[in-house]
Amino acid sequence: MEKTLASRLVYSGQVVKLRVDTVKCPSGRQTKREIIEHGDCVAIVAMDSDDNVLLVKQFRKPIEKELLEIPAGGIEVGEDPPSTVQRELREETGYLPKKVSKLGGFYASPGYCTEYLHLFLATDLSPAQLIAEDTEDIELVRVALDQIPELIASGAICDAKSIVGLLIFLSSKSLPTIN
Repeated sequence: MEKTLASRLVYSGQVVKLRVDTVKCPSGRQTKREIIEHGDCVAIVAMDSDDNVLLVKQFRKPIEKELLEIPAGGIEVGEDPPSTVQRELREETGYLPKKVSKLGGFYASPGYCTEYLHLFLATDLSPAQLIAEDTEDIELVRVALDQIPELIASGAICDAKSIVGLLIFLSSKSLPTIN
């Protein structure tokens, strides 16, 4: 364990905060840790009745390219993860799930970020009006479930949350229903 000796907030934005912690390592050495504080999120494997996975294609500014991803988004204050699944899936795909099952969860990048992703399976989808801002450039892409391993292996799906979420789903058996 590292002991935090000091913590300094360097930046506070709408989505993230950056702090620099001075820590004492078990060896006694002191060093600094740059930590991005990011709220928890949901990541969603959404399956339609034809065994297609609903993916979204969207431009990601930090890497200057479009990515093919599972839907995901931040949990708002006062919102629980299953409610976030409902909202985010509607905002990004135009569908609402009647069944939501917890698949697990994972840290996005624990070497420098606090973000934890709650992973869910969303099924029994019904069309719902898109009522979101900032999602007009998201393209819905349906992919047959049996094509997912090749899309991951080829690098067509290349973001960590999508790879982890899809591989967990592919390896899962039966899961309890939340709502």
